[in-house]
Amino acid sequence: MIVPTEYCALLQVRGLEDALKYDPMVCSNYHPKYVVKTFPALQKVQAGNAIFTFPNTPTGKRDKVNVMYNTSLGVIFGVKKYANSLLEIVKARNITVNYRHNLVEVRPNTKEAIFANLDSPTGETHTFKYEFLHAVPPMSAPDVLRQSPLVNNDGYVDIFNDTLQHKTFPNVFGIGDCTSLPTSKTAAAAAAQCGVLGKNLTAVMEGKKLPCRYDGYTSCPLITGYSKCILAEFDYNGQPLETFPFDQSRERWSMYQMKANIMPHMYWQMMLP
Repeated sequence: MIVPTEYCALLQVRGLEDALKYDPMVCSNYHPKYVVKTFPALQKVQAGNAIFTFPNTPTGKRDKVNVMYNTSLGVIFGVKKYANSLLEIVKARNITVNYRHNLVEVRPNTKEAIFANLDSPTGETHTFKYEFLHAVPPMSAPDVLRQSPLVNNDGYVDIFNDTLQHKTFPNVFGIGDCTSLPTSKTAAAAAAQCGVLGKNLTAVMEGKKLPCRYDGYTSCPLITGYSKCILAEFDYNGQPLETFPFDQSRERWSMYQMKANIMPHMYWQMMLP
């Protein structure tokens, strides 16, 4: 069973590592060393571009700050039901969204972020000045896996989407962020996969057929404010698989409380043990 977290590939974005080290206004919640920079940097923003990226703000300053979300995807979220709600929020809060923009370089000395236009056949890039930059670096499986025969061409453990069994080595199974499963890499996904893996792994050891199938279930709590959250739950096909008997695509205080106060306990005290 293989369950390591994805690695943040800082070096794949030219200048990002230096920017994270030396520019107090560049941060990333996806690196344990630099996550602590995020809130202090947000508090210091006074004007200019506040850029948030997706890889291949409070109070009295909002009228002076252009909040910008540059994503490598062609949509704001992969599931239409939740994407529609997020677009309403984007419009209401006057957030600029640039699709198919992938961060390739950061120039901390001039406070510039360089994005490749993924739809440009000529390799066109766009340069944005930033006052604040939150970068999500490209992710990959750890080197110990990427340098092994277990991975596919993209560097992820090559398993069947439904059974979690390796496509080449039948005595190997995988769950979690390191795998090739085409679903969001979340704790909820790993938890759902864990139940399937337990039964299938036991069946293999007993010489039986694989009894369980994973449907791609995952959950993404989308925090949209200090007390608001959209709880997205869906399968491989982008179809909602919601737990509660109400429309989870709406911002809700109750979902925020679950994310903030219940999920951490479930993760640390129940799931990991």
